[in-house]
Amino acid sequence: MADTIRGEAPGARVSPKLDWPHALRALRRLLADKEDTTQVFEIMRALNGSATAKGYHRLLETQQGGRIAYAREEFAHRLMDDAWLDSLPAGSVGAAYREFVRSERLSAEGLAEVSRKGLAAIEEQHPYAWFGRRTRDVHDVWHILSGYHRDALGEACLVAFSYAQTKGLGWALIAVGAGLRSLKEKRYPYRKAIWQGYQRGKRAAWLLGEDYERLMAEPLDQARRRLGITPATIYDSIPSEARDLVVAGR
Repeated sequence: MADTIRGEAPGARVSPKLDWPHALRALRRLLADKEDTTQVFEIMRALNGSATAKGYHRLLETQQGGRIAYAREEFAHRLMDDAWLDSLPAGSVGAAYREFVRSERLSAEGLAEVSRKGLAAIEEQHPYAWFGRRTRDVHDVWHILSGYHRDALGEACLVAFSYAQTKGLGWALIAVGAGLRSLKEKRYPYRKAIWQGYQRGKRAAWLLGEDYERLMAEPLDQARRRLGITPATIYDSIPSEARDLVVAGR
């Protein structure tokens, strides 16, 4: 079933249908193993509906969005360019990203490969598919901008932040699931940290409208101020060794 958005010709492959049973099964698997990134993409496919298409049209309405959409560059390719990453100045968003992915042994291509499992359409030459890939590829940059790490709580806070930014219901489901799971652990304000993630994302500028080539070279502190990204005070107050307990009882 195709979804017609702001005059888009019928036939564009954007389905508004929500598959809650599939999403809930994938959520259970994800909460059992936060490293099972495949389940994140299963949830997004089941629930995000036309959010990607709406985001693409929103991009076109921004000052530089038309140029970015016209160029339709694949940001993952840029993020895999070690020479470019090494050229980014100390203290920049890109330098922090470089240290993050190398210390965690991550890569943009690795994330892309997970997203392709079971969904060849992710690589389609279509504006909506391109925007979906762009949203996927900036995930780890958002880790840097938001200050959330890759522990279970950091990921839960970032998906709440991402829901505020994208309005994709898949992000909301993961955040709510983590919040409910955290009820088993009373010592720390996990739910407040996740809720603050949503509030921070809502207050911040719309990050999907950014020119990431420029952003990566910008000093990190300056970028956060310009984009209205406030400190993650509640998350930061929770000891690092306790942040995986947000999914206690696995």
